[in-house]
Amino acid sequence: MGKICYSALLVILILGCNNTPKKQGVSNIETTINKVQSPLQQSIDRGAVVYKKVCSQCHRPSGKGIANNYPPLAGSNWLTQKRLESIKAVKYGLKGNIIVNQKPYNGVMSAMGLNNTQVADVMNYTMNSWGNKQKEIVTPKEVASVKK
Repeated sequence: MGKICYSALLVILILGCNNTPKKQGVSNIETTINKVQSPLQQSIDRGAVVYKKVCSQCHRPSGKGIANNYPPLAGSNWLTQKRLESIKAVKYGLKGNIIVNQKPYNGVMSAMGLNNTQVADVMNYTMNSWGNKQKEIVTPKEVASVKK
């Protein structure tokens, strides 16, 4: 009888010490951590949706614009070097002559009716796509501070 109890106890201990649930728990935590995005990446992801719905018709899905009509955002010196003017253009629209990558554009971009968060998100998307790279996130607070 003692040997049977001892054998049963040994089986219970072996089964109870199984690492599988612990490994799954650690794996689930690692997966969750890997899925957590930075605030900038979250904004870029939201901005991609706004861009596709609102901006891509003129500036094209590739960000290359339409020659002589709509300036490129891809590799755009105006976008990356004129942060305030870029935010203002997205927020309020733009009319008049601008120079983008040494080429003149003289058109009209209507205000799109975006809220401050949407403007910040689409700015973060365009300023970090197609070869553009900005380190400082555009925030809704920054957009709210930009006046006409």
